[in-house]
Amino acid sequence: MSPRRKRRSNGAIAAAFKTCAKERRSAFIPFLVAGDPSLEATPDLLRALVAGGADVIELGVAFSDPIADGPTIQRASHRALAAGSSLSAVLGIVERHREELGVPIVLFTYYNPVHARGVENFAAQAAASGVDGVLCVDLPPDEGLRELQPALEERGVDSIYLIAATSTRERIDRAAAASNGFVYYTARSDVTGEREDLIPTLAREVKRVRRRVRLPVAVGFGISTPEQVEEVAQVAHGVVVGSSLVRLVEENAAEADLAARLERRVTELTAPLRR
Repeated sequence: MSPRRKRRSNGAIAAAFKTCAKERRSAFIPFLVAGDPSLEATPDLLRALVAGGADVIELGVAFSDPIADGPTIQRASHRALAAGSSLSAVLGIVERHREELGVPIVLFTYYNPVHARGVENFAAQAAASGVDGVLCVDLPPDEGLRELQPALEERGVDSIYLIAATSTRERIDRAAAASNGFVYYTARSDVTGEREDLIPTLAREVKRVRRRVRLPVAVGFGISTPEQVEEVAQVAHGVVVGSSLVRLVEENAAEADLAARLERRVTELTAPLRR
């Protein structure tokens, strides 16, 4: 079992999960890449996520070499960079819209943009903008605890780490001890992307993780349909959907009703959680 550790947090993510628990359902956590298809369109898309039922939003920071992501999100990152997206631009969007959105925002980023800005500067600017949590997809918890985690916690921003089916008990314990907000369990051990079927051992593996983790466990990677959302919600505190929403944005980027289409899709995905 992961040890308890004194943490400082603004509590927004924990409060969101607590609300969902009171409603006897899993939290819905959609993911989009900020700046795709444009920086100007991103606020409307974030509003659509909330209107469709998002409890927490994962907002991707576009990166030139997104090695943990599949082709759909890789293309979105490249489009966002071409449209002028940057870490500063993403933080600006959060700062201007976090209050009106009314749900916690988790930055999904690689460590390179954080390191380039400087850990202390990044942590200060993320907190000032209203970011509630940070997930550096390529940063192991042992390394995160050395610099980034203390800087974030000093300012009340949660740190979130990934674990997978291949994670050992020791790795699960380290990630759980380092995390606050929630722990992100990847339903697949490869990259992000839509899948027709979830792995058959998913329920057993998530239950194994939950026995060792005191925080909420959210499951992502490969979840794309209402049926899969419903299946994952049976065993997880939160359900993350990314690639299918990013693909919807890609396929409808030129449509005037893009935000409305996104809201309808999120409403479909969250329907099983609200029955």
